[in-house]
Amino acid sequence: MIETIRDETGAQTSLGYVLEVGHADGGARCMLDVSNKHSNRHNVLHGGIAATMLDNAMGATASLTVDPSGRTPFLTVSMTTQFLAPAFAGKRVTATGRVTGGGRSLLFLAAQLVDEDDRLIATATGVFKRARLDKGGDA
Repeated sequence: MIETIRDETGAQTSLGYVLEVGHADGGARCMLDVSNKHSNRHNVLHGGIAATMLDNAMGATASLTVDPSGRTPFLTVSMTTQFLAPAFAGKRVTATGRVTGGGRSLLFLAAQLVDEDDRLIATATGVFKRARLDKGGDA
């Protein structure tokens, strides 16, 4: 069953993206309806927002490996992003994560960001580590 997560974090509320978990392929989706408030000075989706979406899709996908709700915290150890095409206001973009490897302590993930016309906007790879929170709440 697919669950849509809205307004769970400050960043999510500020940017307006939603997260979906529960897809049969095990990959989380991070979706955003691009508006002018997401644009850079060239009137296309800001690269930092595209990277944020890719990071969220990969992090939630990592979480799904241990938690079907996708809420167990994973930390981004490293991430590499490739920007391939612009995304424009008025279009919905979706980042989808997938696990590509890993072991007990680290997971390797990849993600793609596409627009509603299935045009590839950006890709990313990353290394993620499950957060072990101490009693004080620190990672």
